[in-house]
Amino acid sequence: MSKPGYTLMRAKGRDRRHLLRGAVAAAGAAMLTGCDKLSNNASFVATLQSAEKLSHAAGRIVAPKSAMAQEFGQKDVAPSFRGNGTLDPQDPDYLALRKGAFAEYRLKVTGLVENPLELSLEQLRALPSRTQITRHDCVEGWSCIGKWKGAPLGAVLDQAKPMAQAKFVVFRCFDSMDGSSLDGRDSRYYESIDLDEAHHAQTILAYDLNDKPLPVINGAPIRCRVERQLGYKQAKYVKAIELVESFAAIRGGKGGYWEDEGYEWYGGI
Repeated sequence: MSKPGYTLMRAKGRDRRHLLRGAVAAAGAAMLTGCDKLSNNASFVATLQSAEKLSHAAGRIVAPKSAMAQEFGQKDVAPSFRGNGTLDPQDPDYLALRKGAFAEYRLKVTGLVENPLELSLEQLRALPSRTQITRHDCVEGWSCIGKWKGAPLGAVLDQAKPMAQAKFVVFRCFDSMDGSSLDGRDSRYYESIDLDEAHHAQTILAYDLNDKPLPVINGAPIRCRVERQLGYKQAKYVKAIELVESFAAIRGGKGGYWEDEGYEWYGGI
């Protein structure tokens, strides 16, 4: 059964976030310390509403392959990093892993790859890592700066050896968004990026936040950080990664949970 009022909340939230997405994207270059409300001001949002039309192609012009998201210093890190989206997944398989401190967690990398992978958290931590202090921009109008450490996604994909026809990386997550994962409906969160974004230096599979293991509210045990895009692209509770040529056969065919609800697939800042 769906959560009470969830459908109405989702529709209202979609409209508000869809509008605010443009405002956040346009304001993305501004330096913010810790957590800030970017905009609850209607006139501000209306002024920046044109940024809503930012397309993937336009994003490539503004932010080519090598462009880097702004990074910050230790003094800018928020004392606590605000959670977004799901904060406490209740899916049985996730709860079982959480109870065992994720010792049995295995990240599967499948799809259009020559060498399917199954990596434990320990194996991911043993890979060469990257640490970065970046700002998370949410479509709901807030930002937060955090220090992330994780394995570069590109290096993991290199191990899996993508096939020539692979174009997109799909993140399958543990958290159900609309009812239980046991009721026959697939409502688990999912997201996707293209291979260029996946191989970007700042795109990592994060397992630490602010020098501590990733908290549950922030996506434990693994969260993908796609620093040049908005918060809904930062998949939490990552269960598996699948390389595909097209989204056509995946749920609503738009490449992500919120994209199926009307968001743009390219969430560039």
